[in-house]
Amino acid sequence: MRATVLHAPRDIRLDEVADPQLVHDTDAIVRVVASCVCGSDLWPYRGIHPPAHPVRIGHEFVGIVESIGASVSTLSPGDFVIAPFMYADNTCLLCRHGVHTSCRNGGIWGSPDRQGLDNDGGQGEIVRVPQADGTLVATPTQPDQDMVAHLLTLSDVFPTGHHAALAAGVTAGSNVVVVGDGAVGLSAVLAAKRLGAASVIAMSRHEDRQRLAKQFGADHIVAERGKAGAAQVKEMFDGIGADHVLECVGTKESMEQAIRSARPGGRIGYVGIPHEAVVDLPTMFGRNIGIGGGVAPARAYIEELLPDVLAGTVRPGDVFDLTLPLDRVADGYRAMDERTAIKSMLTV
Repeated sequence: MRATVLHAPRDIRLDEVADPQLVHDTDAIVRVVASCVCGSDLWPYRGIHPPAHPVRIGHEFVGIVESIGASVSTLSPGDFVIAPFMYADNTCLLCRHGVHTSCRNGGIWGSPDRQGLDNDGGQGEIVRVPQADGTLVATPTQPDQDMVAHLLTLSDVFPTGHHAALAAGVTAGSNVVVVGDGAVGLSAVLAAKRLGAASVIAMSRHEDRQRLAKQFGADHIVAERGKAGAAQVKEMFDGIGADHVLECVGTKESMEQAIRSARPGGRIGYVGIPHEAVVDLPTMFGRNIGIGGGVAPARAYIEELLPDVLAGTVRPGDVFDLTLPLDRVADGYRAMDERTAIKSMLTV
């Protein structure tokens, strides 16, 4: 089969690799229907965390179950399934606490497991899925082609936006600021509105992303940054700032923006992967600003979000503005790196 391999910074290739086989009784083999490029994939692609050797890459995919191990009981060949961006058994104590990303038997696509066995990356034609019963979520019926993109967002980007909103305490009637206009930030706008936020500000300086933010429910756009951006937020929210701020970038500047935009007593939900981000605890202490978040336990949220996606109540798949066949995966990375695409979907 073919699978995406990162050989060096900006050197993405679709290589021939061995077809995966069932190894453990808890495995399943899934033929990928669609996968995508994540903003977090761009960090190693850009050389910020360069690979020491060629590595399989990709962690978001949906597909059809081809075969299952002897212990798998909740899935059958032919099921259409959603794979969250980390695998998990869904039974350990941490999974039961809803923190599937810390599962004692879980792990990351494309990285060796605890026994040293390599795992497939998600940007390939076929994937061996460990802990299949706990990891994969089957849809009730086979989705039509138009639904695939929306279901694919449940692997990562939509649950991650949802996690930011929950971590910040968004509820019905909330006023919200979203820092970041990438796929996660835009998904956070949609998630906040789904939870009943009364007013959402999207901080964005790009017209295409502003349009999608408004489509997802943003009531206002603020293009300014720093103190000027925070001043606009305060002006819109009674002169004091936002109740809830969703930080969806992970840089020092984005965290500073989030802190500046929150009102005294407000709360920040952060899901941007930290890269030199700094939390100004003295300022937060003095203004009673709370913070929560981290890596999103997507598996914990899929079954909650899935009915609204299937019903068309939300359309998170509209975040994909570039769809390419898998053999053009390098173009998908390049488009996101050059910001000519918000998020690239890869069809197999």
